[in-house]
Order: sequence, then structure tokens, then C-alpha cells
Amino acid sequence: MKAVIQRVTAARVSVGGETVGKIGRGLVVLLGVAQGDGEEACRKLAQKISRLRVFSDDSGKTNLSLGDVGGEILAISQFTLFADCSHGNRPGFFGAAPPEPAERLYELFCEYLAEAGFPPQKGIFGADMKIDMAADGPFTVILEM
Repeated sequence: MKAVIQRVTAARVSVGGETVGKIGRGLVVLLGVAQGDGEEACRKLAQKISRLRVFSDDSGKTNLSLGDVGGEILAISQFTLFADCSHGNRPGFFGAAPPEPAERLYELFCEYLAEAGFPPQKGIFGADMKIDMAADGPFTVILEM
């Protein structure tokens, strides 16, 4: 399981020109599910993200978590995080989980975030989504479980 986490001042995701999720200050989480990923990695990743101290305190140090700043999460399923470009120029996605288990773990990940106190706004699994975000910093973290 892999997540690319971007600190933002605002973000929204739309499908077919209609906004399906939006947040103010917080984190955009692009979540990739790999073949063989399970519920335990999903739970650990959600817990880690909910506790990340990536927001600046009054001294400018990254000491504050999502809860400290009243932040929100926008979670987007992103199988392309497992792109393999080692053979030629066209990416292969053989490392990504098939749609059914990937969607189940994406939804479970969102449930774990909600249990941690951060019910996420979400994209639509498998849809062609457009994401607009105002990167803050920019500050980007990549986590793998």
C-alpha cells in the first residue's frame, strides 16, 4: 500500500464536471493498493496519516497534526502509483491490486480515517477524476506500508 500525501490549503475532486468532494485546509491522499495488501497495512497507514505532524506551528516548525489544525482529508484511489516503467516507455500496472480488492481496501482505509476522527471526502473509485488543489508549501510525503 502506498500513499502520496500533499498538504493543501484547499482541494476538490470532480467527475464529469460535478464536484464530488472538497476540503479546506488539510491533506490530499492519493492511495494505491498493491497486490497482496491487507487490512492491517490499511489500518496502520490510516493511523499514521491521521497523526502526521506536517503543519507548521507558530515557530514555523512542522509540529502540528491534522487534528491540531482542524484539517480535513480528501482521499483519492490512485492505482497508477504502482506504475512500472522499467521496460520501455509505457507504464505497466501489474503491481496494482485488481479493482475489487482495491476498492474494498480503499473504502476500508476511508473507514479507518473516519474512526480516527477524520471522515474523508472522497473521489469515485475507478472514475476519470479531475483534482484541483492549492498545494501548501508544497509539502509532500510518500508513505508505504
